[in-house]
Amino acid sequence: MSLKSSKLFSEDRLLSLDFFRGITMFLLVAEGTHLWSVLIQPPVDGTIFESFFLQFHHHPWNGLRFWDLIQPFFMFIVGVAMPFSYAKRKKRGDSTATITRHIIKRCIILLAFGVGLHCGYNRKLVWELWNVLSQLSVTILIAYFLMRCKWSTQIIVSLGLLLLTELLYRTFPLEGYNQPFVKDHNFGSWVDMILMGKINNGGGWVAINCIPTAAHTIWGVVAGQLLQSTKSQAEKVKRLLIGGLLILMFGYLLDWTSVTPIIKRISTSSFVMASGGWALLVLAFSYWLIDIKKINQWIFPFVVVGTNSIFIYLFSNTVGGQWLNGFVAIFTSGVLNWFNTPEFLINLITALSVLSLEWLLCYYLFVKRIYFRI
Repeated sequence: MSLKSSKLFSEDRLLSLDFFRGITMFLLVAEGTHLWSVLIQPPVDGTIFESFFLQFHHHPWNGLRFWDLIQPFFMFIVGVAMPFSYAKRKKRGDSTATITRHIIKRCIILLAFGVGLHCGYNRKLVWELWNVLSQLSVTILIAYFLMRCKWSTQIIVSLGLLLLTELLYRTFPLEGYNQPFVKDHNFGSWVDMILMGKINNGGGWVAINCIPTAAHTIWGVVAGQLLQSTKSQAEKVKRLLIGGLLILMFGYLLDWTSVTPIIKRISTSSFVMASGGWALLVLAFSYWLIDIKKINQWIFPFVVVGTNSIFIYLFSNTVGGQWLNGFVAIFTSGVLNWFNTPEFLINLITALSVLSLEWLLCYYLFVKRIYFRI
């Protein structure tokens, strides 16, 4: 039986998008439980498994690991959903002005949430704009105001944003910030000093990433419009695959030829292209497998997490990361220490227990049809 036949799903749902969003959020929630950090501790540390689990941690600078794709996936998925959300609002009678006000309000709230999360991380009031929600508050606006343009126009503008960023990094003349691909000494770090009066010491992240990564959300919109179109399913998959492979190869080519290194922390053009290519390919595969071949009975756990994506992201980074992890550890470590359980196993069971509890919360909200929309 197809998953769409369940009363919990409407017939017009794009289950591949639900799955893509859900598995991305599942991975982010798992990070909030410290699962990925636990998995590179002894006895895994120093073994062949360490290299595998390192893929769930950001690359320190020049290079690309699996975990570096999660934020681009998130921003791309938001773009894919936008045409469907816009059409739904139009169908119920909302005017363009009403939808625009909603988008602007949504972006302001996302910015507030992004800044608020940094306050929570620092345990004090701070003005920091490195969070993915802060980035989304800008990329959504750019993608939205381009959404009614032709596909070609949207793609040209997205490439123009990458070119603009490339030029700004390469030509910025101020001493100390004129090394385009050196951590903390680039144009992005200078912008951070202007915007926040500080740089992300040690991390190298920059707030101006919202400009080049707007391409991810724009490409998501174009992909969503393609999936929404009347073209055949085969043609949709073909276009997604061709587009994904082209920008993926071009992104890696820029890095391999040392023209522009792949660096996620400053979102170089090569990084945006490589990660955007992967996003398109994952969407193409998900659409082919889940919506065309109907092999979708197994996706339910991920769809549950994806239905309240922003809420669960905020929950896992606040209540989850700052309280639930420690609360659950009281019981898991307390009981398991009676049996002289190794620390690695205690930490692993704690992380998995927290992950299970957060999934159960998502399931409860899903079944009760309680959705936290922004």
